[in-house]
Amino acid sequence: MERIGKYEIRARIGEGTTATVYLGFDSFNQREVAIKLLRGEILQDAERSAQYRRMLLNEASLAGRLQHPHIVQIFDAVVDEEQSYIVMEYVPGCTLEQYIHPSRLLPLERLVEIIFKCTRALDYAYTHGVTHRDIKPANILLVQTSDGAPGGDIRISDFGAALQADAEGTQVSGVGSPAYMSPQQIRDLPLDHRTDIYSLGVVMYQLLTGQLPFKAANHYAMLHQILNAEVLPPSSYRSEIPPSLDAIVARAMQKETSARYADWSEFARDLTQAFRNRQQQARRQEFPDSEKFESLRALPFFHEFSDVEIWEVLRFSTWREVAPDTVIMKDGEAGDFFCFLLAGELDVAKHGHSLNRLQAGACFGEMAIIDKHSNSTLRGADVVAKTTATLVTIQASALHHATAACRMHFYQAFLEVLADRLNEANIKLTSV
Repeated sequence: MERIGKYEIRARIGEGTTATVYLGFDSFNQREVAIKLLRGEILQDAERSAQYRRMLLNEASLAGRLQHPHIVQIFDAVVDEEQSYIVMEYVPGCTLEQYIHPSRLLPLERLVEIIFKCTRALDYAYTHGVTHRDIKPANILLVQTSDGAPGGDIRISDFGAALQADAEGTQVSGVGSPAYMSPQQIRDLPLDHRTDIYSLGVVMYQLLTGQLPFKAANHYAMLHQILNAEVLPPSSYRSEIPPSLDAIVARAMQKETSARYADWSEFARDLTQAFRNRQQQARRQEFPDSEKFESLRALPFFHEFSDVEIWEVLRFSTWREVAPDTVIMKDGEAGDFFCFLLAGELDVAKHGHSLNRLQAGACFGEMAIIDKHSNSTLRGADVVAKTTATLVTIQASALHHATAACRMHFYQAFLEVLADRLNEANIKLTSV
């Protein structure tokens, strides 16, 4: 049986100029892994070997540090004279390189979702002191669904060139892909997250059009254009691209950092708004993940949740739009779910008498979850939509299987909701 270190090799899944990627199996942890092994000829070249080993060590130093659903996890690394490799999470699927050709462009809505998820993952990395410095389609994986089709989730990989704010000693330099480099990276200026914002803008341009924003016969000419030339708007290549997406790409790719997006949140907000603008004419039951994320993040209930926990909630919640007079909860029925009202108004009634009117942002039905030791918790009132309403529903079973940190934040927020209700009730009693 072929092995690399302690890992059983099952297949070769990728080949590059400096490394080969294998599908391996970690028998100790009982999981499939991806193993990036430096090619033998690289190890024989003293200068190149030293640089790429530094990159492996740089990436390995992030093991356990970046725990995000849209970043490939690093598990292990070995760097020695015989073999140098890094072991990471195995992500079935393909890279975005599959979708940068004019004949294979993604629908605009899906493309916006992918870029949005990249902004959130890179924001998370930056808050942990990490700037990627090599964002390009080859380093963004599109996760395969259970039926083998490319899905909507992504993973950002290959942090070998990453700049780490708390690293000691000399960091990796002189690396990157010229077509995606920011002007500051080309000039070897001090870098921060805005260099990744520029690079992601280039990726977005290429996914929108099937073209790089700057094309040249050689690297020198390419770098000259990045520093000096103006880029055509993406809509020049694809007529259905709206002005809002042209504007997002233009701002992300500004040559001066002061004119670029100041942070990832601004970038993400513009992407979300662009998607909403495209959906204004159509009533829908499908909600993009970007809108879900921003909607939950805006609710006071989720103030203490981390981005990672928000993504977790997205995975086990159900989103829907309901018509006026729709019964959401019925008095006397068993309750095994709770809801958040994102838009519209709901009426809470008992025996036909209105008790309360719920507005956007309200959490309701949570007593069925708090009383988790009872299997027969009954609803105490009817909840009916008075207008078209947008609801987020969470099943009790889903919450019980959430991570401990996520559950803790839910129960803390439930306590705040109950305290607010008691306070409101006391105010009403004292005013009678």
